[in-house]
Amino acid sequence: MKILLLLCAGLLFIGLIDLPIGYYTLLRIVVTIGSVAVVVTEFENGLNFWVIVFGLLAILFNPLIPIYLNDKSAWMPIDIVAGILFIIKSFINQKTQEQ
Repeated sequence: MKILLLLCAGLLFIGLIDLPIGYYTLLRIVVTIGSVAVVVTEFENGLNFWVIVFGLLAILFNPLIPIYLNDKSAWMPIDIVAGILFIIKSFINQKTQEQ
């Protein structure tokens, strides 16, 4: 799970540079899969912060019914915050697995 979360974070940070549209479609797919994985894993503990946040990310990045903000500068802060959330969640998962 940690690899998937860090992959999502890395792809989000790479997405800050100007790339072809195909990359952003791949980004949407991978981030949605990562977000849904967190939601499914965390929902076992009930409705909590992580379920809500990653559920919203799954909706925002879903490739089936895409949300278009029509401006790359609008997506940049979203990508940064989402990438940071994926990194935080990966380290929290690592700490709980060690205990």
